Amino acid sequence: MYAVIETGGKQYRVEKGSLIRVEKLDMPEGEKVTFDRVLLASNEGKVMAGPEAAKVKVEGTVVRQGKDKKVIVFKYKPKKGYRRKQGHRQLFTEIRVDKITGGPRAARAKKEKQEGEAKAG
Repeated sequence: MYAVIETGGKQYRVEKGSLIRVEKLDMPEGEKVTFDRVLLASNEGKVMAGPEAAKVKVEGTVVRQGKDKKVIVFKYKPKKGYRRKQGHRQLFTEIRVDKITGGPRAARAKKEKQEGEAKAG
């Protein structure tokens, strides 16, 4: 099963156990994080999008906080003596995806469980 989530204005394709680097989230290491904004999900060959995918939740754990590699920004105008050099390091949060829950498989399993209890009881 995989899902496409949106966070920090970017989209990420995630699976259980995958590590992703997202824009900095203000959470300490070891904290649990839940992504509710799921754009697309796939389970057992069935692709869900829109309202079906909105029912899916992606849960993960913050592994670490850090800074990316330095990016150099250099502005230059020829023959004018104008040069500006600036560096930037983007902050990120690394997250390990623990589980992807919801969707039709979970709903079907819940329905089957309720039917089994109704027959037994």
